[in-house]
Amino acid sequence: MRLCQQSKLRLKRPNYFFKNIDSSEATLDTEKGYIINITSEALQRSRNEQGGNNDSNVNLIVSLLNETLFRVSSSSDIEKGNASKDRDPVLHGRNVLGVWLGGKEVHNLSQPVQLRFRNSNENESGLCVFWHLDGDGRGNWRTDGCETSINNGDFVCSCNHLSFFAVLISPQIPEGSHIIHLNYISYVGSALSIAFTALMIVMFLCQRKKQCEHSVFIHVQLSGSLFLLHISFLCSVWFSGQGDTESVCQALGLLLHWCLLATFTWTAIEGFNLYLLLVRVFNIYIKRYLLKLSLVGWGVPTFTVMICGVTKAYGKYSFHVDKENSTATPLCWVTTPMVSYITVNGYLGLVLLFNVAMLAVVLGKIRQLRSQAPQVKDHQRRAWKDWVSLLGLSCALGVPWGLAFFTHFTHPLSLTALYVFTILNGFQGILIFMWFLTLTCQIRKEKQISSKGTIQVSFQSNEEYVTTR
Repeated sequence: MRLCQQSKLRLKRPNYFFKNIDSSEATLDTEKGYIINITSEALQRSRNEQGGNNDSNVNLIVSLLNETLFRVSSSSDIEKGNASKDRDPVLHGRNVLGVWLGGKEVHNLSQPVQLRFRNSNENESGLCVFWHLDGDGRGNWRTDGCETSINNGDFVCSCNHLSFFAVLISPQIPEGSHIIHLNYISYVGSALSIAFTALMIVMFLCQRKKQCEHSVFIHVQLSGSLFLLHISFLCSVWFSGQGDTESVCQALGLLLHWCLLATFTWTAIEGFNLYLLLVRVFNIYIKRYLLKLSLVGWGVPTFTVMICGVTKAYGKYSFHVDKENSTATPLCWVTTPMVSYITVNGYLGLVLLFNVAMLAVVLGKIRQLRSQAPQVKDHQRRAWKDWVSLLGLSCALGVPWGLAFFTHFTHPLSLTALYVFTILNGFQGILIFMWFLTLTCQIRKEKQISSKGTIQVSFQSNEEYVTTR
């Protein structure tokens, strides 16, 4: 009997808590990151519902339930709140907190009860919600009667009723105005990149006799894949907004996927070729080298999209990236998430790991050669040229594509990363062209006035130039 009258008693089930209250207010600390504060009004309301007097005891029952028991089944995830209908809500701690006082429901309180959810990630933003069952038995997360506040980094939910509560984690998603701006940046950047990549192809072909055949061939293939990528992107966006064009959209989705994979593959080939030219300078003859590169550069994307096409993985797709889904970016693209994760995210991750490693090796080699060369007087000018070379080389190796992974983080920098990602990759063709033009002029000038050995890493040849007079 005494055991039942203790102020707090945890039963054998670790996620079930019980407290017998005989005072005007009560606080229950589950010691699992949840603290419940019951007001005197809630206690009095529960006593009245039970028909007891003002001094009668009230049982406070708290349970921690797994989020899998609360699956949204209606068309909207949350009413009067922020959630995306295309993905399940992310709940803080992956748990739902059930709070009950006495044997009957307690609601419409003027003094709300407070539920504290301890939070170790200060960058997260959340929304207090409760589980509401409709008349047909369907459930939704709602925010009626609950207010959300932050206290020392913890989420504090002040609600005028008792129910099953949770904190819906809200990622830092850009507003609709940002999405519109990002779309315009992408469209303008793609249009300009089409023009500049076409110009680069013409310039490469005109200078082919003067440069290394292998390097020029690879540069033309990369420029061609970028040219096709931006064209297919604009066509995909335009046709996705049309009416009955499902078959056309499937074809454009396949083409866009193929161009993107081809671009990734040729950036990896750029890194491989650069490694051969600057690190393994001797004994690098490979029989039918260009043919093998072509089979890899265009064959791997072709084989991949053929398999995806058989599985019917393409169609109209909408990117819902704002909180209320009022702004969506239509696109003819991969509609199967697993296919997109493996062939885009996974493949891009492997290419980036390889090219970043190649970039580090090449920069180390250039630094070693630079230390052996005579020192120049104009250090500021040399530093500026080095940064331009590094930016252009990074774009040629596809390093800016790595920012795509940072845009998924629930961090304030995700919006900045999204803008930087859109600008660098949308204008990638222009950046590579400017870098190529700058180094071309630089090489020609140094060939005319230099009387000592110089070492340049150029997009024209990606070779070590040593000029001695």
